[in-house]
Amino acid sequence: MTRIALTRYLAWFVLSLACLSLPVLRAADLPQHETAIAKPNIVLVMADDQGWGDVGYYGHPFLQTPEIDAMAKDGFVFDRFYAAAPVCSPTRASVMTGRNPIRSKVPNHGRYMRPQEHTLAESLKAAGYVTGIFGKVHLGSGQPDSPCNPSGMGFDEWCVGLNFFDNDPYLSRNGKVEHCEGKGSVLVMDDAIEFVSKHSTSNQPFFMTVWFPSPHDPHQEVPDGPPLYTGKKQAGYYREITLLDQQVGRLRKQLRDLKIEDNTIVWYCSDNGGLNDETSGGREKKGSIYEGGLRVPGIIEWPARELHGRTDVPVWTCDIYPTLLSMAGVDPDSTDGPTDPLDGIDITKIISGESTSRGQPMGFWHQFQPGQLTYSDRILKAIMEKQQTGAPLPHNAHRMQKDVDEFPRFAENTTTGHAAWNDWPWKLHRINGKKFELYNLVDDPMEEHDLAGDPKQQLRLVRMQKALDQWMRSVVRSINGDDY
Repeated sequence: MTRIALTRYLAWFVLSLACLSLPVLRAADLPQHETAIAKPNIVLVMADDQGWGDVGYYGHPFLQTPEIDAMAKDGFVFDRFYAAAPVCSPTRASVMTGRNPIRSKVPNHGRYMRPQEHTLAESLKAAGYVTGIFGKVHLGSGQPDSPCNPSGMGFDEWCVGLNFFDNDPYLSRNGKVEHCEGKGSVLVMDDAIEFVSKHSTSNQPFFMTVWFPSPHDPHQEVPDGPPLYTGKKQAGYYREITLLDQQVGRLRKQLRDLKIEDNTIVWYCSDNGGLNDETSGGREKKGSIYEGGLRVPGIIEWPARELHGRTDVPVWTCDIYPTLLSMAGVDPDSTDGPTDPLDGIDITKIISGESTSRGQPMGFWHQFQPGQLTYSDRILKAIMEKQQTGAPLPHNAHRMQKDVDEFPRFAENTTTGHAAWNDWPWKLHRINGKKFELYNLVDDPMEEHDLAGDPKQQLRLVRMQKALDQWMRSVVRSINGDDY
């Protein structure tokens, strides 16, 4: 292990000892006379490319994230939180569905999520929530009549980019494209705060998704205040993280000012590993399903339930859907979803300290299919110009229906790409179906010492190979459309 890696893991260990997990109650655990309280508001916040160690609370040597650090201090920290994929679109699909993203036909960036999937927004909307999404979606269209726009995903209100954006972006507001002025991440929070303010006095709870476009390159946004990080490596990346941090502070302050923070769940994470492998929390970085490409910051707040402390039990973005339904007291069977099979689990008992293991392995699979480029500003600008003149909209065939009706039949034994099976603390890699690597993540967090050839691990290796193969076959059946 390198000196840098050893230092950051020692820092993580000290932080873990310093904070003990405190009990937390779910609505289902409360005495009967208390279960009539209002359903919680729910806010999901996601950064775009922020790495596991790119926060102040993990001891970054110069990065300033005081608002996220305060959230970590006040809330509950997942020290081993994983994105479902090492790139953006698939992880977003996992949040929406609770499923490995290949199941929903989002195997890589730029793919559209199938409208046949039942989403978290649809489940919460059926349970009485008003729903909104703001920021980078990268799961579908911004055109008003597309089945793959946010309305088709279950959102009542939306203002989105199709991919990352920076200053002065083109954004689609409920299908009408606008050319906005300002920093993209600030504009996203402006819309989020307006949504929260509008619905804060309603008897109807709200579910809001805030997906920042930062700190994705080209890093043109800068935070308020004096210049930061001059001369530092990847200074623009870190400036955008501080800008993002400032926006998280605005959101948390608005919840307090409106006096609704007590019964509002805020869940913060990133969509994949970061851009700096020295602070990635493991081997490699974004684009890899070694640890550094998947580990991300993860924090949840819910003051009414006194969520405090931390856990090193592995959890991931697929767990968000079933966990939030549980916290909101929503019976999945009463909302026509989610789509089976789920890959995520309800982790409320992990948060409460009742469970010290997840019990269900996590399956990752990258490069099943290649990604597709999405130039958000270019596409949305062309749509806006046609909307302004009343001309037929561009991209109708390609952008409105892309992937919607395609059900190609992949062979069930397809193994293209790089898959992994995290059965904590063991992790098995399967590369193009041929090469296997096995690591013990407790003893070898940097995945440097392959144990696949160790005679002592052959029974474990065979057992994990069989489990991973069965899971991969299940995923192929899903992308083939067998779940619908």
